[in-house]
Amino acid sequence: MKSAVVLAVDLGAESGRVMGAHWDGARLRLEEAHRFPTGVMPLAGTLRWDLPRLGQEVERGLGLARQKFSATPGSVGVDTWALDYALMSASDELLGLPFGYRDPRTRGGVEALCRRLPRAEIFAASGLQFMEINTLCQWLAHHASSPELFAVARRFLMIPDWLHWSLAGSRVVEFTNATTTQFLDPVTRRWSVDLLNRLHLPTHLLPELVEPGTRLGPLRKDVAERTGLGPVPVIAPATHDTASAVVAVPTERTGRQDWAYISSGTWSLVGVESPRAYLSAEALALNVTNEGGVDGTWRVLKNVMGLWLVQGLRASFERRGGTTDYGALTALAAAAPPRRSVIDPDEARLLNPPDMAIALQTLCRETGQPVPESEGALVRCALESLAGKYARVLSELESLTGTPIALVHIVGGGARNSLLNQLTADAAGRPVIAGPVEATALGNALVQLRGLGELGSLADLRQVVRDSSALVRYEPVPVPRPTPPGPRPPATGHRG
Repeated sequence: MKSAVVLAVDLGAESGRVMGAHWDGARLRLEEAHRFPTGVMPLAGTLRWDLPRLGQEVERGLGLARQKFSATPGSVGVDTWALDYALMSASDELLGLPFGYRDPRTRGGVEALCRRLPRAEIFAASGLQFMEINTLCQWLAHHASSPELFAVARRFLMIPDWLHWSLAGSRVVEFTNATTTQFLDPVTRRWSVDLLNRLHLPTHLLPELVEPGTRLGPLRKDVAERTGLGPVPVIAPATHDTASAVVAVPTERTGRQDWAYISSGTWSLVGVESPRAYLSAEALALNVTNEGGVDGTWRVLKNVMGLWLVQGLRASFERRGGTTDYGALTALAAAAPPRRSVIDPDEARLLNPPDMAIALQTLCRETGQPVPESEGALVRCALESLAGKYARVLSELESLTGTPIALVHIVGGGARNSLLNQLTADAAGRPVIAGPVEATALGNALVQLRGLGELGSLADLRQVVRDSSALVRYEPVPVPRPTPPGPRPPATGHRG
């Protein structure tokens, strides 16, 4: 196959898109076929995903791709955010609309979990950072509030797996996303059945695990007919969007730990790639997470609240009739006085505040710092706080792995934010390479191409990224920088 098109379906917290990835045998070029809003919807005091609508939008995008691209796609694959899930009956009925991870039902979930079992035992069985939004905390809350639903449920699928089911009829969970649940054992690489049994949670719902690149089957006959695609194979990429993004980190150092990545978007995932999970007492104390990657790798990382802070500020400004363009907000932040106020971006009150601007101002006031009033000052506070937190996490990862980090790659939508990229280089004291912006779609497509036999090793995939992407390097400028407030003890609530 000298050339091909594969369709990378990538759903994020704000929007989803169907991307055509054009492969010429050496480079990949992305072209958008369809973009649509995602977003949780409020329903009777809860936050839910309208999963059937998202499935319809995906299918519509596949049909539009067939019209737009001359070549018949070689395959289709879906990635989404992590953590959230669907429950299905024995006859494959969807049992309710899935909850969004910011739903308030999990508040206090870490404390509730740790009252049942010691933190060390949970970490040993999962290797995951303690956060109240984890699937395990969601399951505890959901099982307590809706035992009748679990009584009839026969299958658990994560969001991309349900979308693959809707496309191809598969009933499996892909490995990289499964590792974000907090009930997959990083040593055995299987479901932590004993952990769930000890928590009195059902295990018969857990399906087969498959690796990235697995062929799930052809499109269902009705989907193939409606989209005009025919029996195109569906191939599971790394279905966790961050796992796909890390595939597309343009490093030449695959197999070494002297580089780090920041997958920068609504969340910022700050980590290193490792051949093993870190399950030591130090890893537990640092509250790191071990998430699966391709080819047996592990993403040893911490979740940081990310550009959710700026998205929330934008919503606050919009309600006041202020600036809503992200580029304009970044320009205002660049012009604002530097190094005045910094907060911990992973403060629990920032997870889903009624008003992000007020929340940031309150935190600055409580810590005795100047209170940012203007739009530029507020966004500057958010960005400097993120950069400072990135630097802290990088130092923690160096301590944990014993390997100095010489270079930081920033991939994803946040790679467009030149101010944040420079602030990160300055705070971390290390060069930053920004790009590719479309890392998730690229990683998704590359794993599909490998599933089609077009590519080989992870190093080969990353060579394609380097050949296909425009990258920007930021050198650190030594400046005095504020130290972010220390994090609260992880057991007291949400931690990133």
